[in-house]
Amino acid sequence: MNVQRPHIPLKAIRAEVAECHRCPLCEGRTQTVFGVGNPEARVLIVGEAPGKNEDLQGEPFVGAAGKYLNELLAVAGLARDEVFIANVLKCRPPSNRDPRPEEIQACAPYLREQTRTIDPEFIVTLGNFATKFILKTDVGITRLHGTLQRAGRFKVFPIFHPAAALYDGSKREALENDFTTLGELLKS
Repeated sequence: MNVQRPHIPLKAIRAEVAECHRCPLCEGRTQTVFGVGNPEARVLIVGEAPGKNEDLQGEPFVGAAGKYLNELLAVAGLARDEVFIANVLKCRPPSNRDPRPEEIQACAPYLREQTRTIDPEFIVTLGNFATKFILKTDVGITRLHGTLQRAGRFKVFPIFHPAAALYDGSKREALENDFTTLGELLKS
């Protein structure tokens, strides 16, 4: 008989994250960045890790990339308060360096529990790290973006990270097209 574990309330997961010392990133954080949004969202958006602004404010995607993400959500017919936004890592890596495998491994249980509790229909992965983590693949975002994938029972839709378009304007069109496609997928 397959016994399903009860979902852990987001409030309890948030409290556990706030006390986390599983990896050295805890030593440099101002605070953890758990995630924000609708706890019953159809769409879970997963980024890489908090940046400087996120570390200071305790909320994901609050800087320039966050402002652009809000515009992109509107392209998909979504508002920020309709989705749940989280990151693979809950603490900021120093100097915004790439997450290390051991940091991802230490933080992974939190995102897994968030996903189980929110139980979204779609997981939108932003950028390489989130995409590779969720899909357990080595295939990069450039090849996967804009294509519907599966991870277990979840529909996964990889998209370039909004920050990528801030540094490389050529990615703007792809990002906007992918969010348009996401909007269409949500209607079907």
